Amino acid sequence: MTAGATGTAPYDWRFDSGRICLDLVATAETGSAETGSVPTGSGREPLAGAGRLGRWLVGAGLVPADTQLAAVDGRWVDRFAELRGWISQLVRAEIDGRPAESALDRVNAIAAGPPPAIRAVRDEDGSLVRALGAAPECGALLAAVARDAVELLTDPAARARLRQCEGEGCLRVYLDTSRGRRRRWCSSEVCGNRERVARHRRRAAVARA
Repeated sequence: MTAGATGTAPYDWRFDSGRICLDLVATAETGSAETGSVPTGSGREPLAGAGRLGRWLVGAGLVPADTQLAAVDGRWVDRFAELRGWISQLVRAEIDGRPAESALDRVNAIAAGPPPAIRAVRDEDGSLVRALGAAPECGALLAAVARDAVELLTDPAARARLRQCEGEGCLRVYLDTSRGRRRRWCSSEVCGNRERVARHRRRAAVARA
């Protein structure tokens, strides 16, 4: 997990959905399940401010941890939030078995861009590690996430494992890689634990009555 902003409104990014594109969708868990958006003017955009998007990019593995991200600004946030909305619409439409052609067109268009150039370099121990071939560009990073969505949704086996978390109020989508495909929650430690606590409280209330 990579921490989000420090201060009064922290966001702790989780990277447990099984795909980078779904991890991006998960950053809008406080927004709309249908559009992946955060209410305009609410000041609640999780990716905005205090280097949150930069930390998400590092946590998602799109850029190495020591990458200089001085260029990341509000425009980057807007573009990633927009892509998040298109991917969210597309993924949820696939789960529901309905078309989302506008979202598909937009994701395809973004995926058509060139991904970030990478190269192998030696670290301090002499091991080969991945590095960016040039300063990170917003369009290239967006293309990498959009391509991940295209690869996910065109893989029948992966597509069949898409699930919507059953946790109350949770909007996360994840890949169910569990044995028997019986996973109900995005995280057993988070939503699963909340459900267990709620179940315990209901039983305790019945016992008291």
